[in-house]
Amino acid sequence: MKSNSPDPDPRTTPGLEPGGGVPPGETPPAETSAGSGAGPREDLTRGWTKGPLFIIGIVVVLCAAFFLAFALVMLL
Repeated sequence: MKSNSPDPDPRTTPGLEPGGGVPPGETPPAETSAGSGAGPREDLTRGWTKGPLFIIGIVVVLCAAFFLAFALVMLL
């Protein structure tokens, strides 16, 4: 009975050179050489990051002030 191994036998695999090498033209092109133009259509700006960063900073300061006030009340 013959087993179905997921690894093909290199002696019977088409497209392999002796020693296991692959001749040029047998493999698909590299990812960067087969560009399809997919991606953002216009340049993105970085101006939108200032708003969320400012809001996060305010939340951090308010949380720190809350815990500082809570610690002071607990000490008194």
